[in-house]
Parts: sequence; C-alpha cells; structure tokens
Amino acid sequence: MPAHEGLHRSYDAVIVGGGHNGLVAAAYLARAGRSVLVLERLGNTGGAAVSTRPFSGVDARLSRYSYLVSLLPRKIVRDLGLDFRVRTRNVSSYTPVERDGRPTGLLVGGGERRTREAFARLTGGEREYQAWQRFYDMTGRVAQRIFPTLTEPLPTRDELRLRVDDEEAWRVLFEEPIGVAVEDRFADDLVRGVVLTDALIGTFADAHDPSLKQNRCFLYHVIGGGTGAWDVPVGGMGALTDALATAARDAGAVLATGHEAVRIDTDGSAAEITYRTAAGEGSVAARHVLVNASPQQLAVLTGDQPTTPAEGAQLKVNMLLKRLPRLRDNEVDPREAFSGTFHIAEGYQELATAHAEAAAGRLPTAPPSEIYCHSLTDPTILGPDLVEQGYHTLTLFGLHTPARLFDRDNDAVREELLKSTLAQLDAHLAEPLADCLATDADGRPCIEAKTPLDLERDLRLPGGNIFHRELSWPYTQEGTGRWGVETRHTNVLLCGAGAVRGGGVSGVPGHNAAMAVLEELGA
Repeated sequence: MPAHEGLHRSYDAVIVGGGHNGLVAAAYLARAGRSVLVLERLGNTGGAAVSTRPFSGVDARLSRYSYLVSLLPRKIVRDLGLDFRVRTRNVSSYTPVERDGRPTGLLVGGGERRTREAFARLTGGEREYQAWQRFYDMTGRVAQRIFPTLTEPLPTRDELRLRVDDEEAWRVLFEEPIGVAVEDRFADDLVRGVVLTDALIGTFADAHDPSLKQNRCFLYHVIGGGTGAWDVPVGGMGALTDALATAARDAGAVLATGHEAVRIDTDGSAAEITYRTAAGEGSVAARHVLVNASPQQLAVLTGDQPTTPAEGAQLKVNMLLKRLPRLRDNEVDPREAFSGTFHIAEGYQELATAHAEAAAGRLPTAPPSEIYCHSLTDPTILGPDLVEQGYHTLTLFGLHTPARLFDRDNDAVREELLKSTLAQLDAHLAEPLADCLATDADGRPCIEAKTPLDLERDLRLPGGNIFHRELSWPYTQEGTGRWGVETRHTNVLLCGAGAVRGGGVSGVPGHNAAMAVLEELGA
C-alpha cells in the first residue's frame, strides 16, 4: 500500500501517537535533521494534555484530563525553545475538617508564618509543623538529586542510591512502605492524610502495600522540577501541546492527524507502519518507530502478546462556577482554599477506609478527592466576560475508585459516585456547590465526570490507568535498557507514559526515546 497523498514513502522516524511525549520526540529528532512523521488517530494532537471547551456556548477553555505541571524539565522547554510558561500557586493545599464540633482546617502556604499558625490552630502545638518541615526538607534534597537524572541514561540502583546520598531518605522512599514513615513522623490524622495523598494519585494502594507502588507514586509527586512544586500551565495544558506541535512543525516534522496506526512490521533494522484514515489504508517505511501509546497498544501493533493492564482508580470532574462557594471555616478565604489543592475526606483513616471498601468491591462511603481552581492562578483560560462576572473553574480528582467498580453499569455508578463525592465537599461549604454551578447555553449545569472506563474509551488508557501501567523506579531493572524506552524490537521504542520514568505530563519519555535514536545514529 502506498503512502497517502502528501506523505513521503519513507522517513527516518515515524512516531505513533501525537500526545505530548510524541511531540517532544518529534521536535528533538527533526531539530537534529531527521525526517519525521507523526501519525495521530484523532483530529488533533495533544492526547490527554489538551484544553477544550466542554460546556456548550461557554467561553471556558479547561485542561480536560491532565491539570498541573511538575515533571516537565526546564531543559526540554529550553532545548526546544517552547513558548510556554507556568505560574506557581501561592497556596499548596487546604484540608477542611471538623474538630470538637467546629469547622477548621489546615492551610499549607501563604508564607511560613501563615503555615505555622495553621498547624498550631489545628493541632494545638508546634510538633506537627516541625515534623512537616523536617520531612519535606528531606524530600526536597532527594528531589534536587534525582530530578536531573530523568533526562540522562538510566542509573543503576546503586548509582542512584549514591546520588541520593542519604540512607534515611533512601529507606523511607525506596525500601519500606511510605505508611511507616508517615506514622513514625506524624501524629495528627489529618496531617498524615495530607502527606499520604501524593502516594495515591492514580494509584490504588494502601499506605502499607508491600509492592511499594504507593512509594513510586509518592516519589514522582515530590521530585518534580527538583522542588516538588506543582505549577499551573498558563493558558491551560493545551498551551503546552500547542507549543510542542509548533516546535515540531517548525523543525520540519510532519504531523498527520486522522491517521491511525494499525500495524508495525519490523525486522529490527527497518519497519513498515500501516495506518488507516477515512480514505482507506496506507503505509510508510521507517528506520525507527517511536510508539507514544501504552505498552498494551504497542504489543497489539507489533503482534506481541499484550500484558494485563494496570487498573486505573480515579474519578475526574470538570466544573465551571458562577462564584466560589463560601466555606464553613470562616478563617480561610475561599480564594486561598481553592487556589491550592483542596483535600476532601482525605484524613489518614478516611483514606484507609475508602481503600478497604473499594478493595471489597464497594464504592467508598466517603469518597476521597482533591480539587483546585486553575482560574485563580491563571484567569486567561476564561473569556473576559466570565472573568468580570467572577466565574471560576474547579477540577476534581477522586481517589480509590478502581475501574472494576464501574463494570456493572458505568453510567449509573458514575452518577452515584459523583453525587456522594460532591456531598463530601458540601459538608465543608456554607452553601451547596449546586447553587454555584454555572449553566451552559442549553441551561444544563456545567459539570462533567470521567471514570476509568470513560478514560479507557476516550483516550485508550489501558484499564483507565493515567500512567499506562504501574509507575517504575527511576533506575535500571531487568529488561529496561539504557534509556528505559527500549523494546524487544531493536528499532521500535516506547516513548509514552508507560516507559521507565514515564507517567504524568513530563515529556521525559519523548526526550529519552529521541536521545536513544540519536545515540544509536552517533548524532
């Protein structure tokens, strides 16, 4: 089958999938003088890192699936000359709770004095704040030492341990369940829960899971940028992928949307990629193929046996509000509370109970979740009229809701879970969230929810897992290869989130796959 009109018969590299990692790889390779074709099945590039207007007739451009930026190295932004900026959130988090019959909470951020006072107000003393400082000083040192390695060839376990150069930190993060450190260092249930949440984003695990998958999740959440800070992308997540697409095109890469790769035939030195469009099938040849898709999809394309997908376990909810709701805790301004991560039902025991209920096949009685308001930090995602009227976005990420819970009736369970999740939020508000929701052009509330099964259907995330598979340690293990992107097919590389050091919006797998190709070519 010939290539369709407008495409060459062969390329130095064909990239399957135009998500952000595929675009990073395309830009690096094209800038190095290689001929590059990106095949994207959808009508647009960006994958899960896109901005859309989900509500009819409303000028609100939301980061629909992925929200914040932490793991994207500044090196990639500099190397590719990306027109892309982030803004730091002034508040890290706010966690409401009722103590002794009165509403209160923990605000982390707004300056050291404000945070110290918030800890004292919640816990009655200095102990928890001092423990918090010591713990995050430790993770901060680890972040500074590990983050630069993500765009280098994989270190061995021993090499990374030497780089960390802190035996206590190595034990806490790499060798024993994170629950041990949380319980040893903190006494307050709410403080323990706030620390643990970073180990559970998109990861269905107990604090003491012997597999340590919760530790791997925690590690990636605290090393971003060498500081662990989670920043807001100016213009929404789509601004990043738009900048990457521009960089790739400007360097000479061809971005072919509406082209779905269906098969890869390779002998290890040359490959033939068959693709499908609305007009029929075509094929192109390539020396290298970089697959920006899940390991399961890679296996399907190459005719290998797919592995069992890792189960996703999150609820994603996008909302547009006419105004931010007032809080029962009147000592905290809603603009502060919602500008950071607003934790709901995420006390330590609440998280354990929710996990146990979900593991037993039941929806959590008190579903844990966290919310943040993009528009407080970056109002450019809203039209000027909405900004003037005081509108705001809210993004909710629910935990401990594994895909298996939705198998019996995805639509009905989604509605049940959304209702109970919002009820947990309402318990801390001085007015119902429903009263604050904006409506679209058809008079419908501006709220949408996505389950793991929805994400699997919409984005081909296997099992609805946002990381494509369980996160890996950032060092060499059996079969990982030099860069963590290699497969059993010499000239086929994995450049998506399922690569070693993948997961999250980082561009790291795309960078590393491009480096592996260029290294092989001696460039």
